[in-house]
This record gives sequence, C-alpha cells and structure tokens, in this order.
Amino acid sequence: MSAIPHREPREKQAVTWDVFSEGLWRDNPVLVMMLGLCPALAVSNSAINALAMGLATTFVLITSGAIISLLRRFIPRQVRIATYIVIIATFVTLVDYSIQAISLDLYNALGAFIQLIVVNCIILGRAEAYASRNPFGRTVVNATGMGLGFTIALLVLGAIREILGSGSLFGVDLFGPNFEPWVVMILPPGGFIVLSLMLVAFNLVNRRLGSNIKQAKGHSHAA
Repeated sequence: MSAIPHREPREKQAVTWDVFSEGLWRDNPVLVMMLGLCPALAVSNSAINALAMGLATTFVLITSGAIISLLRRFIPRQVRIATYIVIIATFVTLVDYSIQAISLDLYNALGAFIQLIVVNCIILGRAEAYASRNPFGRTVVNATGMGLGFTIALLVLGAIREILGSGSLFGVDLFGPNFEPWVVMILPPGGFIVLSLMLVAFNLVNRRLGSNIKQAKGHSHAA
C-alpha cells in the first residue's frame, strides 16, 4: 500500500495580513518577545548602525527561513538544530563579507555582532518554531514582518540615542554648535534608558488600543 502524502491544512497554507504583521506589532521581537537585545543595545548608538544591523538580521532571517522551510521534510529531526545553524551561518558569512566590502567603517562599528547573528535567538527561534512547520510562502512573509519589526525597533532606538547623544541623525547635525549632547545616551546605560522608555510607551499604546477595541465591541453588541 502506497503511503498517503501529508498535506497541510488549507488554513495553515493561507498567507494573510496577520502572518506579516505578527512581528511588526503583536509579537515584535524587541518590544514584546525581548529577543536579540544584545545587538539591539550594543550597536544602536547611532541610527545608521541600528539600520545596518536590522537589515542584516532581516536578510538572514528571510533567506535562512526560506531554505529551512523548503528542506523541512528532508532534514532529520535528530540533527535539525545543527542543520539550521549551518544554513544560518552560510548567510551570515555572506552578510559579513558584503558589509566589509561596502564600508569598513560600518563593519568596524558593528564589530563581532555581525558574526553573532548566527546565534541570534530571533533567527534560530523562528527557524525551529515557524520555518520548520510552515510552507515557503508563509515563512517568507512572516520572516519579512519579523525582520521589519526588529529593524524598526532598532532604528527608533538608534535614532533617539543619536539625536540626544550626538545632536545628529544619520550623521547630519540637527541643533548646531550650541547643543549640549547627552553623552550618556551613546554609552551603554543610554541604551537601557531609551529601551525602557520605549517599552513603557509601547505598553501604554497597547493598553489604549485594547480598551478602544473592547469599547467598540461593546457598542456593536449593544446596537
């Protein structure tokens, strides 16, 4: 008797807005799941560094997730983690050499955190929890949303720290020579201060949105 091929339920194969937006807001890697905080805090002392790290992580997240999704039925369960790391490390190497070729200053600013993308909890976690269990389309869309959510959070963090700590944004002076920069903002404590304020603001907005949704549902039921 021939084996019946396993088919995933149609609802699991559908690519919806929720698949993409999951990482942008509801499960934002930095502001909700609190993943990847080591590079987020270490390289976000300027907007350009934060943007470069976010885009590099997004590229690795999308490409590694896509390959893992395509090969998920052929990877033995016993060696899946090791296989995921090899795939992720391949794309991290591509990113590492690309940044080195584009800008040595940027490469030196990001330092070892480019290589450490290999062990970034976001990428390995999405590989195990999502890419290995979902088809190619959903995996790529979800990884794109997760990567953009990570990049946006890093960019906001880096922009605030650069503006307050250097009086500039993307290296462009904003306030003139009379501005007194808050040097603490480009130091490690500044990263923790700004991130904590971002978390407070994020949770306040979430609560406000949640209460508005509840009120809207209450009005619709009453009507």
